[in-house]
Amino acid sequence: MRKKSVQRNLDAFFINFIFVASYFIMIDLPGLAIKNFYNKVSRGKLYVHDTFGPRVEMPISVYFRNEKQLPILEKKALELCKGKVLDIGAGAGSHALILQNKNMSVVGLEISSAACEVMVNRGLKNVICEDVFKFNNEKFDTLLLLMNGIGLCGNLDGFRKFLKKAQNLLNENGILLFDSSDISYMYEDGELPKDKYYGEVACRYEYQKQLTDWFNWLYLDQETLKNIASEEGWISELIYEDENDQYLVKLQKV
Repeated sequence: MRKKSVQRNLDAFFINFIFVASYFIMIDLPGLAIKNFYNKVSRGKLYVHDTFGPRVEMPISVYFRNEKQLPILEKKALELCKGKVLDIGAGAGSHALILQNKNMSVVGLEISSAACEVMVNRGLKNVICEDVFKFNNEKFDTLLLLMNGIGLCGNLDGFRKFLKKAQNLLNENGILLFDSSDISYMYEDGELPKDKYYGEVACRYEYQKQLTDWFNWLYLDQETLKNIASEEGWISELIYEDENDQYLVKLQKV
């Protein structure tokens, strides 16, 4: 892969990572960054560290995009949403607000209390501050995880666990929508890891000279996703794939 293409994929990799990675972090630095940005009280920069190289600055403004600023992949995902929608890892609520403005019933689910506060202040009517794996109160017609929100699973076993959880959260004929990407290109100068799936990435945040603990974030290649989904009783459908190897899928229980 040419250097320019690799850099484009790296940029997409990190921007997608940032959106909902506040799951499993002891210090809520992404939520604090979102809140400070929204309240215009700090110009601090948010960084992500991983095992691939030096830290990378993350643009906090990505949490606050409007519909026109969304890439085609995310627009297609929103177009597929039906019925009552649960936006998992909703961040600052941008996707949920777009759906709400289209008169759809949508709930923003987010583990970060600071981000939840921002969603409420931005006008999202239904906000729940909870870990998705502990959330059991309602059922939905669509589960939505954008900007690699499925990464919150952490590893392949976590993905299987999430699919079981998703089944309990969905009404009959409900759908699961999420995007991910194959990050094998990150290893093009070396061998793939032999002790784990190569899409399991160790990461941590830095904001205002504070660091979170290390945590795992999951990126799924299409074949692995399809195989695991099938084993867990789901039909997967590829909806869209862009030039950065990011793809959108729709899953439905058999």
